Amino acid sequence: MKLQRFAVCIVVIIGLLSTIAQSIRFELESGHTKCIAEDIKSNSMTVGHYSIVNPNEGQPLPESHRITLKVTSAYGNSYHSAENVQSGQFAFQAVEAGDYMACFFAIDHQPALKIPIEFDWRSGVAAKDWSNVAKKGDEL
Repeated sequence: MKLQRFAVCIVVIIGLLSTIAQSIRFELESGHTKCIAEDIKSNSMTVGHYSIVNPNEGQPLPESHRITLKVTSAYGNSYHSAENVQSGQFAFQAVEAGDYMACFFAIDHQPALKIPIEFDWRSGVAAKDWSNVAKKGDEL
C-alpha cells in the first residue's frame, strides 16, 4: 500500500517537472511569424495553452495586442486555428506522427510592437492531468 503511494508520488513529480520544462515565454514582433515545432507520436494526446502577457500589469491588455495561431501537422493538416485573440487553448489526438507546428503571427504595427507570449504545449505523458491521478492514488 505504501509502495503504491510512493510510486504514484514519483510519477506525479516527474509529470510536474516535465510540464514545467515545456512552458516557454517569447516575444513576437508585430508583422512577423514565429513557429515552434513539437515532435508528436501518432495517437498521442496533445494540449496547449497560450496567452499574451500584459505589459501593463493591473491595466487592461492593449487592443493592439492580438495574435493569430495555427497548429498544423507535418502533412499540412490543420488542428487549431484562432485569429485576432489574446489567449486560447487547444487539445487534439495526433493522427499522424511527426513535427507539428504552432505558428504565431501578429499584424504589422507602426511603430513595431513586441508582444510577449506565454505558451505551454504538452503531448503524450506530459499532457495527462496528473492532479486527477494523484487524487486517485490517495484513495488507495
